[in-house]
Amino acid sequence: MSGKVVLHYFNGRGKMESIRWLLTVAEVDYDEMLLTKREQYLELLSDGSLMFQQVPMVEIDGMKLIQTKAILNYIAEKYNLHGKDIKDRVKVNMYSEGLTDLMEMIMVLPFIPDPKPKLENIETKSKERYLPVFEKALADTVYLVGGKLSMADVLLLECTLMLEEKFTGILADFPNVKSFQGRMMRIPAIDRFIKPGSKRKPQPDEHYTKTVMEVFDVKKLSF
Repeated sequence: MSGKVVLHYFNGRGKMESIRWLLTVAEVDYDEMLLTKREQYLELLSDGSLMFQQVPMVEIDGMKLIQTKAILNYIAEKYNLHGKDIKDRVKVNMYSEGLTDLMEMIMVLPFIPDPKPKLENIETKSKERYLPVFEKALADTVYLVGGKLSMADVLLLECTLMLEEKFTGILADFPNVKSFQGRMMRIPAIDRFIKPGSKRKPQPDEHYTKTVMEVFDVKKLSF
């Protein structure tokens, strides 16, 4: 097996996108094996590559890792993006899991027949539950935890960009978060990633949702 990191997922964002972001910030190059047909998924199942029969799956350091949070934590530990000690790490994890919860609400929208009520709920929760936490945390610091770049910062940038795609001007009342976003986007690896032609995936479209449904052989996904 090649020493290069290999990502097994669809040609879209989903749960793999945060992993792409973190690898990008760690400046780790990777290949992608894109799932486009059900037969590819069944082959991964048959050869035992998918614990719990799930993707994302990431080949790294001779392992086949599944479960998004476990993968993110491994990458963060390996590339010094997880805090300097156990207290920092638990703070990074709390911020990261909160952001993951919010981003997962957005991820399911393409699979919902009428996303409008969900969108309204996401906007309300973003403004009242999530963004105030980060606005306060960034009041007098450059990064969220321990004065250094961590996984939590990377996920916050990803999340704010996703929110702005759905809700123009949502950061208007959160100047600390907006300033943080600007600083993060000046990091060279991130600057390259957000430009056209990078490995960053676009917003999901009908082709993406159709492929996911066909690969999993389902008529309807429940959330």
